[in-house]
This record gives sequence, C-alpha cells and structure tokens, in this order.
Amino acid sequence: MSPKDQAWRDWPLVRIEKEYSPSSCVPSIEPFLTEYAIRSRKAEQSLVCQKDLRWGDKPEETLDYFPAASRDAPLLVFIHGGYWQELSKNESLFSAPDCVANGIAFAAINYTLAPHTGVEMIVDQCRRAVAWLHAQSDVLGFQRDRLYLSGSSAGAHLGAMMLVKGWQHTAGVTDNAIAGAILLSGIYDLEPLVGTRVAAPLNLTATDAAGLSPMRLAVGRPVPTIVAWGENETSEFKRQSRSYAARLEGADFPVSVLEVAGANHFDIVFGLADRASALGRATLELIGSSAKK
Repeated sequence: MSPKDQAWRDWPLVRIEKEYSPSSCVPSIEPFLTEYAIRSRKAEQSLVCQKDLRWGDKPEETLDYFPAASRDAPLLVFIHGGYWQELSKNESLFSAPDCVANGIAFAAINYTLAPHTGVEMIVDQCRRAVAWLHAQSDVLGFQRDRLYLSGSSAGAHLGAMMLVKGWQHTAGVTDNAIAGAILLSGIYDLEPLVGTRVAAPLNLTATDAAGLSPMRLAVGRPVPTIVAWGENETSEFKRQSRSYAARLEGADFPVSVLEVAGANHFDIVFGLADRASALGRATLELIGSSAKK
C-alpha cells in the first residue's frame, strides 16, 4: 500500500477513533436508524416478502426474500452494516421496493453480531448464506448466474470478502457465483481499527485484521463493481474506498467509483436502486448490463 494508506500509523488514537466514527459527520444517527425501520416495515407490508428463511442452523442465520414479477429476474443481496455489532436484516429492507419495481429480486442477509461471534465467523456466515441462495434459486425464482452483492459500511467489507479468491469451493459454489457488487462506504483494511473501541467487542488482533482485510487479499474472478461513498464522510472512509477501488482496478475489475453528492455514511443506502439517484442509476445499469450479454 502507498505511504498515504499508511499515514494513520502516525496519528494519535483519538484521531483514529474519530476518523473511524461515521457518526462524527452527522448531528445524530438516530433519525437514520428510525428511517431504516420505517421504510423496511413499509416494504414488508406493500410487497410479497418471504420472512426469516433459514439458511443455517443458528437462530440468527436467516434472510428475507422479495421475489420480482419474473422468475428470470436477477437478485440483489444486501448485507447490513453496524460495525459487525449492530442492526439486522429487519432494518435493511428499504431497497426492496426500488428493486422489485425495476424487475430485480431482493434479499437481506442476517448474521450473528459481535460480541457473540467475531468477524471471521460473520464472513463465513455471509458466504454460506450466498451459497444457500444459489442452491435455492429455482425454488425462490431468480437467475442463479445473476446474483449481485451489495452492502454498506461493515456490510461492504463483508461483500468485498466475497470478491476474494478461494472461498467458493469450500462454500460449494463456482468461481462465478457473484455477478457483480455494489459496495457503499466500506472499510477494506481492518488494521486501523485494532486498539480502538470498535475492535474491543470483536476481539480483533493485528493478525485477524491482516487475514480479514479485502485490501490485502488476492481477489477472484473480476466482476463489475461499484465502489461508492457519501460526500459527507470522514477522510479515512473516503481514502479506504478510493484505495480499494484502485486495488480492484489493478486486478482488472471493471470498477465504477462514485462519491455521492450530499450523502453521508447513513443515508447513502437509500439511493441503492433508486432510478432518481446517481447511485441507483449506476446500480441498475450494472445489473441490467448482464442481461444484454
């Protein structure tokens, strides 16, 4: 990584803590969390929703699925953020109406939160959830070869961990299991978190961080990817996004890089599949382009 990517090593802990605190850029995160819940309840009430589909044995290993009108539809999978410690699929359904309106099935993955488990196990859970979706594509009604990942914040990290090389065989899917990715406001190098308040419930060590950082791992088959962040975010979240996008470009991934004007770490997600937003148009173009091939 470049010297710019290592600058944080010379900072005092208080500065690192602030740079990796997305809430430092907004007056309060509560209105956004409330909006997540409100929009998600409306999605459940207005659309066909298969709730709490169990893809694993643990109580948390579930997902919600919204079918599109056509059984030949692509699928957009959303992985929620919350620093691997907060939120759930239940507050992460807000993009379902935009997806379904544009002929795209939608699923939101649930996973076990820290401190009940660590990041390594959460990564494994998300991979197994995707493998389950692949196996159930005929039953649920979507095109298996058009499964797209999306995620926000820690969810973007988890999505990026599915772009790395080598996990597919263990999970029982092919190397082309993922057709593309939309990664929002992610953290792709976990090392700066070691020693911070965020890392304590995760029991995150430097060794863990090295093995769980997409920025440092070999990537798999190149797929179209959007790396986006909000205009109103900390400099470290912006730097990490730019650096990871460059990492993917260097591995021949077709990458679209987007700073969303006026958006912050928490409201950028509302534009994910909304045709009225630049992010939504980019997402729909990425997914739609696979149907043209």
